[in-house]
Amino acid sequence: MDHLTALRVFREVVRQNSFAAAARKLGLSSPAVSKNVNELEAHLSTRLLNRTTRRLSLTEAGARYYAQVGQILDDLDETERSLNPEQQNPGGTLRVSAPMSLTLIRLSHAIPAFLERYPNLKLDLDLDDRRVDLVRDGYDMAIRGSDRLLDSTMVARRLMTLSHVLCAAPGYLARHGRPATPDDLRAHQCIQFSLSGHANEWTFRNGDEERRIPVDGRYKVSSSLAIRDALRAGFGLTLIPRAYVQDDLAHGTLATVLDDWQTPDTGVYAVYASRRHLDAKVRVFVDFLVEALREPTV
Repeated sequence: MDHLTALRVFREVVRQNSFAAAARKLGLSSPAVSKNVNELEAHLSTRLLNRTTRRLSLTEAGARYYAQVGQILDDLDETERSLNPEQQNPGGTLRVSAPMSLTLIRLSHAIPAFLERYPNLKLDLDLDDRRVDLVRDGYDMAIRGSDRLLDSTMVARRLMTLSHVLCAAPGYLARHGRPATPDDLRAHQCIQFSLSGHANEWTFRNGDEERRIPVDGRYKVSSSLAIRDALRAGFGLTLIPRAYVQDDLAHGTLATVLDDWQTPDTGVYAVYASRRHLDAKVRVFVDFLVEALREPTV
């Protein structure tokens, strides 16, 4: 008996819940699959599978064995994949969904160098601030900004944190006055980012005090870059990631208000379906994102 082969056959039988399906998956004959499982059980002196003409199930001992052996085989497969030359020079098409504003401001300038590094890789980058269903829509991964990730079936690797500022153009503040407290925002023209989970309510904290302010402005839009344009035009004020307006703040085009009050941060994550058997093209792009966004929290 080839012990490693028998273990792989056993794992595939459990995964497929069928000897015949496992045989097709492994490119073996059905008798060869049965022989490997029988020899493994004889080696262990333990029945691993209950099988009838209609049903296949793990015994109690088989379930324990599968849990432990499956983990070991997965780790071994992952190690072998990491040594594969294709893993070092990945190819194929990588489909990524990413938020437009963050990508244009922080990432797009670095992407050509990434593609130069991996000449066999094609990148299909879909820029949309809306959230997509990775599996349904056929994406390999997504970049998502959120203060909470609700899909527990996905792997999420934190890339950076976006802090927010409340700001407006000096001209707007000269005409309408500077808010002194969060409650003063009720009298101001607040621009809303419609895709935010908090578009209609902004939260502010100062020590132990928390204020939640309902927001209902005249302009609601699904692009942070469009919001920045409205700010520059002096239309109103808004909460926006500091990274998106850093240059405006430095040059005095925009000014922050309510600086004594803190607002919630937004985590930015690389999200993909599984840590196991991670495609090389996904792995190298995640590594690129970590490097490209490796800057002090902003």
